[in-house]
Amino acid sequence: MAASAKLYGLAQKSFFNKEIDWDTDTIKVMLCTSSYTPDQDTHQYKSSITNEVTGTGYTAGGATLTSCTATYNAGTNTLTLDAADVSWPNSTITARYAVIYDSTPATDATRPLIGYVDFDQNISTTAGTFSIVWDAAGIITATAA
Repeated sequence: MAASAKLYGLAQKSFFNKEIDWDTDTIKVMLCTSSYTPDQDTHQYKSSITNEVTGTGYTAGGATLTSCTATYNAGTNTLTLDAADVSWPNSTITARYAVIYDSTPATDATRPLIGYVDFDQNISTTAGTFSIVWDAAGIITATAA
């Protein structure tokens, strides 16, 4: 399995327009089925997301990311956004995508999308723990050039 993670293109606009505050807003990750088709160029808000998973041990809207940090490395000109790993214990679900978004605004039409992970295949649990272990280098890394 070769999972790949991508930023939604309009997330950059949302960051610069102060719609997202990584370390103070409530950042969530939700799971979607293979029927969802991510669109990096047009999906900007949670209202664009379809086919969220349902099942035992999963709550609609996903899980809140904890320990969200933003760090800058002056030596490499790199900004890293990170958070603690997330899991859904005792779950019976099948997911293909994990979508990261800011749930602080009041409605899905104003909750900015940040990025998504394509697991490259369906991942399932049956009365088990569905876990996302973020890369040791962080969830998102951006380099100023």
